[in-house]
Amino acid sequence: MSNYRRGNHTVTRLTVHVVWVTKYRYHVLTGEIKKRCRELIMQICDAEDVKILSGVVSKDHVHILIEYPLSVSVSDLVRKMKGRSSRLLQKEYPELQKRYWGKHFWTIGFGAWSTGNMTEKLVEEYLEHHRNPSNLERDNFLLE
Repeated sequence: MSNYRRGNHTVTRLTVHVVWVTKYRYHVLTGEIKKRCRELIMQICDAEDVKILSGVVSKDHVHILIEYPLSVSVSDLVRKMKGRSSRLLQKEYPELQKRYWGKHFWTIGFGAWSTGNMTEKLVEEYLEHHRNPSNLERDNFLLE
């Protein structure tokens, strides 16, 4: 259980795969810009107590698999990663400001897929195991 986060009253392991792309899918994440983007994302995750399990900065998008604390919202985290990286990359690399004249480096939105070590089937089996046949149907969460 060393992979779990422990709080005063909680034990969690929340993981999510997140993807976002550059505006117009321009291939600008190359060379030094790619390295700096990676550094910025790592710094932001470190500051937010988020562990990067794996990730790739491609030429026009970012894939990242993260493990995050219960107190962090995925949408807030992605907003911070996209906002801070956009602002700093455009500040440090003036050629990006020319290409993205509206100061929008990333597209609106992102994709997020939860991951984990428990499948829906495993949860159903667990719940079925803990249902007592003598209980009334109204005592179960799922009325069948």
